Amino acid sequence: MASPAVRRYLALLAGERGFSPRTIDSYRIDLASLASLAADGEAADAERRWDALRQQELRRWVAASARAGLSARTIARRLSAWRGFFDWLASCGVVKANPVRGLRAPRPPRRLPKALAPDLAVRLVQPQPQADAGDDAFAQARDDAIAELFYSSGLRLSELVSLDVRHFAGPPASIGWIDLDECEATVRGKGGRTRTVPVGSDARAALARWLALRAEWRTLHPNGDERALFLGARGARISHRTVQLRLKRRALLRGIPANVHPHVLRHSFASHLLQSSGDLRAVQELLGHASISTTQIYTALDFQRLAAVYDAAHPRARRRDR
Repeated sequence: MASPAVRRYLALLAGERGFSPRTIDSYRIDLASLASLAADGEAADAERRWDALRQQELRRWVAASARAGLSARTIARRLSAWRGFFDWLASCGVVKANPVRGLRAPRPPRRLPKALAPDLAVRLVQPQPQADAGDDAFAQARDDAIAELFYSSGLRLSELVSLDVRHFAGPPASIGWIDLDECEATVRGKGGRTRTVPVGSDARAALARWLALRAEWRTLHPNGDERALFLGARGARISHRTVQLRLKRRALLRGIPANVHPHVLRHSFASHLLQSSGDLRAVQELLGHASISTTQIYTALDFQRLAAVYDAAHPRARRRDR
């Protein structure tokens, strides 16, 4: 069971900072490991030992976790959660200093996001032949609109699933919605940041087909969710898992030799847009990245593409393989 301080901090993250339930669950797990260190294995002592934790103890934990095989990304995420928690404890007067300040996780190996080639991305999102009626037509029109919207607007999975058919004032108020008249979608991304992204013409056409079928379907199923843009087979807002499975199935049926998941289309959107425009700042805004450094990884993807062209075409490059 979480200590009182941890519970209050998690409530702050959820209420005032607007963190998603999944993010809160991650913080809860990370702070539970910190509480174990603070209590030396005895949960009853945790509240009395926050100010007794020293940087050396945490440094030993980092070294031991790395030796045990915990990934650098997981260690970095955990230290980030601990750092924020101790900053809050300091602001409340519980501790005098933050022992996590100055601690760094091992450097993770650089992993580039995986993007589809433009021709494969187009093959994946192209509308499939429409069934005449029934559940097949419902699912096909919905899946077409989902694939087009992912690639058109670079949305995260959570952003797409949370979209409403229009803005609802509430309660609760919409956190994401589409406006086809304005050719845009408004979403709430990481950190509770809201942004508006354009919706391309092919995505608008697919959404229009889906919305027409959705309206017909709801007349036969009036208990379905009236707000959610994308519905599951039973009329509730579509789940994250359903979107993942349907997209993977779509890729397999179209012979795309890649592990396709929603973030692959987000990466493809960013990479293809950057290749065409070269405008890194615009791509940052469209993706909703807080820092330009997060977006800069797509410049490495673009360089890889240019390097592949060089290796395939330049006489000196070809000689290396002889």
